[in-house]
Amino acid sequence: MRVTSLGIGFSMALATAVAFGHHGDAGRFETEVSTITGNVVALQLINPHAAVLITAPDEAGNTVTWHVEMEAPQRLQREFGWDRNTLKPGTSITVTGRRIKSGAPNINVTERARILLTDSCEEIYHSRDLEPLAGPAASC
Repeated sequence: MRVTSLGIGFSMALATAVAFGHHGDAGRFETEVSTITGNVVALQLINPHAAVLITAPDEAGNTVTWHVEMEAPQRLQREFGWDRNTLKPGTSITVTGRRIKSGAPNINVTERARILLTDSCEEIYHSRDLEPLAGPAASC
């Protein structure tokens, strides 16, 4: 009986640690937000986090492929109506989010973040901590 209780207690502690470890960003991303405008290469509606790949020019004018790390695809579908056709290759989007500290072309859009269709300035995503824009963004 005692061994079973210890095993259950250990399993619960391990599950809690894994849950906290998965949901935190462990300080990997900058505190301040950045904005990147680029063209969609692919939309990946996969678990546990959806992603968008975009190409955008760097400071030297070279084309860089960015990984835009998002929330679960179920939230995108439920709250924003996303499906596999929401972002087609070549669509220009403006992404505001937190860049990864390593300097790699990776930006996280789960906090203080938005995604706008660049041509129309229509908001198609915002993180939970922001209110949706009332209309098209003033500058995107």
